[in-house]
Amino acid sequence: MEDEQGSTIIVDTTQRPHTPSLPTPAESKTPPTVTSKRFLEQYAAHGTEEARRYSVEQAEEDALTRRLREIENAGRQRDRTPGHSPKRKKQRVHGDRFIPNRDGQDLQASYSLLYDDGSPATPSRSKRKGAYEELHFQRTEEANRTYSRVLRNEIMGDAVPQDARSRSPEDFYTRRHTPPGQPSASALPPASLTPTTPHHKNMFNYRSPQKQIGSGHPTPSSSRGRHPGVINLNPRSDLYSVSPINYTSQSILQTPRKQPRPIAKVPYKVLDAPELIDDFYLNLVDWGSANILGVGLGSSVYMWNSTSGKVTQLCKLPDNDRVTSVSWIQRGSHLAVGTHKGFVQIWDAERCRRLRTMTGHSARVGALAWNDHILTSGSRDRLIYHRDVRSPDQYLRRLAGHKQEVCGLRWNTEDGQLASGGNDNKLCVWDKLSETPLYRFSNHVAAVKAIAWSPHQRHLLGSGGGTADRSIKFWNTATGSLVKEVDTGSQVCNLAWSKNSDEIVSTHGYSQNQIVVWKYPKMEQVVSLTGHTFRVLFLSMSPDGTTVVTGAGDETLRFWKVFGKKGDGAGRASGITNRLGDWGSIR
Repeated sequence: MEDEQGSTIIVDTTQRPHTPSLPTPAESKTPPTVTSKRFLEQYAAHGTEEARRYSVEQAEEDALTRRLREIENAGRQRDRTPGHSPKRKKQRVHGDRFIPNRDGQDLQASYSLLYDDGSPATPSRSKRKGAYEELHFQRTEEANRTYSRVLRNEIMGDAVPQDARSRSPEDFYTRRHTPPGQPSASALPPASLTPTTPHHKNMFNYRSPQKQIGSGHPTPSSSRGRHPGVINLNPRSDLYSVSPINYTSQSILQTPRKQPRPIAKVPYKVLDAPELIDDFYLNLVDWGSANILGVGLGSSVYMWNSTSGKVTQLCKLPDNDRVTSVSWIQRGSHLAVGTHKGFVQIWDAERCRRLRTMTGHSARVGALAWNDHILTSGSRDRLIYHRDVRSPDQYLRRLAGHKQEVCGLRWNTEDGQLASGGNDNKLCVWDKLSETPLYRFSNHVAAVKAIAWSPHQRHLLGSGGGTADRSIKFWNTATGSLVKEVDTGSQVCNLAWSKNSDEIVSTHGYSQNQIVVWKYPKMEQVVSLTGHTFRVLFLSMSPDGTTVVTGAGDETLRFWKVFGKKGDGAGRASGITNRLGDWGSIR
C-alpha cells in the first residue's frame, strides 16, 4: 500500500486485534457475518500477501459497518413495528342502565320467597337487632308490609296468595284458572315455569275478553257496547268503584292493625347498690309477691319496698362471710339467704328475725328455689339438697347430678319438676323429689345459669348458655326434645317469662350488656335495652308482671317497664302487703 509520496507501506495484520462477530439478536432476521463472494474472488486473483491482507482488512471493515447499520436499522424497525402486538385486556363497557331479562322467571315463586331468608330482596335480620328495634322502626315495617300486600293484590290479584307463608310450596305453581283442555301448571315439568298472565285480567292485553259476555259479571265495555241488555248487578264491581284500587285492596287498608307496644328505652328508676358482687354464678336479687325487693350486698341483705320506696336492712352476716343468694317464698313472707360458707338461713321478713340456719353444704350456696314449703339449694360442692322447712331435719334428699358448681335452680310448681343448671354445661330435669334426673341435656357448651319455666305452656323450659354458648334453647320436658334454639350473640345470664303475654326477657353479658325482650315462638326481638356498663348478671320480675329489675357489676339496680298489665286484678298484692307496707311496724 502506498502513501501520498508514493512510498510503499507494509500493513502488519498479525498484531491487529481481531474484531469478533456480533451475535445476531433473537428477534432479528439478519444472517450471521460471513466472508463475501467478492473477497473470495480477490483472494483467488491476487496471490500476493499484500493483496490478501488488504482484502481481509477491507472486507472486515465493510462487514462491520454494514452489520452495525443493519443492527441500528433493525432496532428502529422494532421500535416502530414490534414483532408481536401486545395483548390488551378487553375493556368492559359499563352503562348506567340495567335492563333485566325476565325470561324464564316465575313471578309467583318470587313473591312467595319475598320475605324468606333465601331471597336476595330480604334484608338481613341481623340489621334489625339492637338499636333498630324501636317504635318508629316497627311502624315503618308494618307500613311496608301493608304496601306490599296492596301492590301484590293490584298487580297479580288472586294469582299470588297474599300471605305466602300460609300456603304450601305446591300451591305456588298451581294456577287457579286453567283453560279447558289444557293441563294445569302442576302437571307441567319444573322447567316450564314461565310466568303467564292470569286469564281473568286484562293485564298487558287490551282486547275485550269475549268469554265474559255471557257470564254473570260482564266487563264494563260489554255492558255498554254490544250487549246493552246485560246489566252488572254486583254493587262491589270495579265498575261502580270510585276508588283507584279494587275492593280487596280497600279491605286490606281498612283492616285494623295492632299497634306496636311502646317501650321506654331508659329505666324509670335507678338505685345504687354498693358491694353488689360481679359474679356470674350468684343470684343476689329477687322480687317477692309482697312487692318487696330483696338484694344481697356484700355481707348484708336489704329490702326495698316498691310501694313506699323505703329501704331496710334485713340482716348482716359475720365479717368473714357474705351473701351469695336470696330467694322469696311464694307467699312473700319469708326470705331464704345462702352464704359463702355453705349455710342456708330462713328469715321472717315482717319481724326481721332469723328462724333457723340449715347446714349440709361444704361450699358457697349460689342458687335457691322454693316450691311451697320445700326449699332447694345448690352449691359449689356440686350437690343439691331438698329441705322441708317444717321438718327439723337438715334435708330430705341429696342430689348428685352435676360435676361442677350448681348455679341455676327453678321449680315448675304446676308439674312438680325441678330444672338445674351447672358450670359443667349440663341442664338436668328432676321429677318431684327423685334422686335420679329425668333428663340430662348436654347441648349447651358453656355454663347454664339462665333457666325459666313458661307460665303459658306446660312442660316448656327455656335455658341460656354462657360466653362460649350464647344461645337460648327451649325444651319439651314431657318428651325430652329440643323445641327451638336461637343464637343471641352474647353471654346469656338470666331468663324470665312474661306473666301477661307469650314473651320472654333475657339479660346478657359480654359483649353488649343488654336486656332483650323476645316474642315467642318466633323469637323476634321486641326491644333491646342498654344502660348497664357491666354484665347484667341479676334479673327479677315484679308481682304484676309489668316491670323487671336488673343488677350488674356497675353497682346499680335499674327498673324497666317492658310488659303491659293483664287485668285490673293482676299483680294485686296479697294480705301481707298491707302488713309490710308500713315499714314502721317492722322496727
